[in-house]
Amino acid sequence: MEDASYTAESIQVLEGLQAVRKRPGMYIGSTDARGLHHLVYEVVDNSIDEVMGGFCTHIDITINQDGSVTVVDDGRGIPTGLVPKYERPAVEMVMTVLHAGGKFDRKSYKVSGGLHGVGLSVVNALSEWLEVRVRREGKEHFMRCERGVVTVPLKELGAAEGTGTTVTFMPDRQIFETVEFDYDTIAEKFKDLAYLNRTAVISFKDVLANRQDRYHFEGGIVEFVKDLNHNKTSLHETPIYINAEKNSIIVELAMQYTDTYAENIYSFVNNINTAEGGTHMVGLRSALTRAMNDYAKENNLLKGGLESLTGEDVREGLTAILSIKIPEPQFEGQTKTKLGNSEVKGIVDSLVFEKLSEFMLENPKVATVCIERAILAAQAREAARKARDLTRRKGVLESAALPGKLADCSERDPAKSEIYIVEGNSAGGSAKMGRDREFQAILPLRGKILNVEKARMDKILKNQEVRNLITAIGANIGPDCDASKARYHHVIIMTDADVDGAHIRTLLLTLFYRYMRPLIDAGFIYIAQPPLYKVSKGGKEVYVYDDEALESIMESMGRNVSLQRYKGLGEMNPKQLWETTMDPETRTLKQVTVEDAMRADEMFNILMGDEVEPRREFIMTHADEVENLDI
Repeated sequence: MEDASYTAESIQVLEGLQAVRKRPGMYIGSTDARGLHHLVYEVVDNSIDEVMGGFCTHIDITINQDGSVTVVDDGRGIPTGLVPKYERPAVEMVMTVLHAGGKFDRKSYKVSGGLHGVGLSVVNALSEWLEVRVRREGKEHFMRCERGVVTVPLKELGAAEGTGTTVTFMPDRQIFETVEFDYDTIAEKFKDLAYLNRTAVISFKDVLANRQDRYHFEGGIVEFVKDLNHNKTSLHETPIYINAEKNSIIVELAMQYTDTYAENIYSFVNNINTAEGGTHMVGLRSALTRAMNDYAKENNLLKGGLESLTGEDVREGLTAILSIKIPEPQFEGQTKTKLGNSEVKGIVDSLVFEKLSEFMLENPKVATVCIERAILAAQAREAARKARDLTRRKGVLESAALPGKLADCSERDPAKSEIYIVEGNSAGGSAKMGRDREFQAILPLRGKILNVEKARMDKILKNQEVRNLITAIGANIGPDCDASKARYHHVIIMTDADVDGAHIRTLLLTLFYRYMRPLIDAGFIYIAQPPLYKVSKGGKEVYVYDDEALESIMESMGRNVSLQRYKGLGEMNPKQLWETTMDPETRTLKQVTVEDAMRADEMFNILMGDEVEPRREFIMTHADEVENLDI
């Protein structure tokens, strides 16, 4: 029971780094794997700031045998002298005091990703121990902290060649849910940083996993765009590249059109991935639309009654990287996913418009290809509008006319409602009988839905299964998709545990990712985890969800065990389906998130796109990982 008294004694002041340990989520977002990886990024970002300043070229990151992480750079080295006002070594202040750093006065760093001065101190607070070595002015210095507290004060070790900083830290097991790093996740981050900083050489080694990579891209973001498009058919061989500066803001843009239908524009501010966009993205979109329309009208390319191109038209099939460097970025929160500087919109707009217009005048063949691509998109958009209007007149996109196959639930609060998208009528029948009608709806699909990776909106809206899905969920599709209008906050994909089931699941995820992305961003999309096996002995039955667990169960139950492998949901009766896969008390659901939009886009393109060779390579590479194959 809560203490009813609330007096002056109730007020706590968390001193030093106690606040970070008390509420780590406020500083690194979470204490799961994402937060764990964030520690590495915070340390590396300091080295990257040295790269942007022109003082550092090499960054080496190592995951050590004991699970600690070491980051070495050849930058200037964190200052070791005393800070006059506090009479404490600068490196100690940086490591132990929040909001202490050299990035506030703009003298030491013109541009920087870490602006709040909390990076290294937060890593220190959330580590069992942290050691820093500084090579500066011909000497090497060392200090050590444990859980944010200095245990070995800064001391001189002796002479040193060159300059730089080495930070080694051990994530605190008292704080984090896991202290195991995922190599691929971290490696992709470093690869992106190398693209964005063409002078940087980034080496990454995981001693535990026995893996290592080295990243250096002299072509910068032009190579970045080529990499993103390597499994797609590009409409012009070399990406369009723009690099301009105004009012101390540097704008760098690389863009290339492909024959795909998706828009893939990724933005960065001082190397930080601004996943939610911001004013720089608004400026880019405005400039693209204006420049393309101006060129099309001046060269009489708009025909067939088409008056102008929309932003949606000029971005269809476009892959682009926008990277800006700005002295005083204003981000929304410490997670820095959206830029708020109002002046940036106009600067990006004017610079991109000017340089893109110049490029098209000097490269009329490339300009014409890009404009014709946008015109095709405009024609398809008009066809899609007519298809959408037709379906609306028929009531297909209106929630009042729900599809006949939908077995709806009685609950009307979307937050309490679930819809299971089920493969086939057999599984659909079991799911309908096994569900809780109060809050669980069932929508069976007939066969495989359309592969939307190879289709425009007008064709998508003609597919009956897709239309049923759109109508049942109620959030609409494409630019009109609105998660707040969804009739269910749990949209659960429930397919068979075989090849066909995996294919249907991928088709559905492609639809959600490409055309109903707000549902993923809102956290509404889930994947059901039906059991793979039923193990029986006597009157005892155990459902098993993976092969590793099966081996353990079989050993514990001994001989004379009956084993059933489930290939389809229809093999389970309604009671079994409820107990194993649908009961909120016992089921396992995997929430679909987009950790890395660029890699997700690449994977959908490999699996569902037109190019056969990348798909063949993917299958050959991962063939050894297949555990169950239906032939």
